[in-house]
Amino acid sequence: MNILPTFTPDYAIPPGETILETIEELEITQKELAHRMRIPVKTINEIIQGQAPLTQEIASELERVTHVPSSLWNNLESQYRKSLHFIS
Repeated sequence: MNILPTFTPDYAIPPGETILETIEELEITQKELAHRMRIPVKTINEIIQGQAPLTQEIASELERVTHVPSSLWNNLESQYRKSLHFIS
């Protein structure tokens, strides 16, 4: 019987880090992302910096623009917010 170890990290990655990596890979700027999503650049910047939450609506727009499923964005946000409450 093979029992595979499971990895359960004790940290959560802020969704903004993944957004930044994704747009860098797509070779678009925060400004271009905001324009394509039809939201203020300030909102994108605040999410990337972890100062504003990533809402379900924004996750849907991110999916539309980046083709990364909104479920990933929502899960990253949920795990990150849970980790913040755990730390506090």
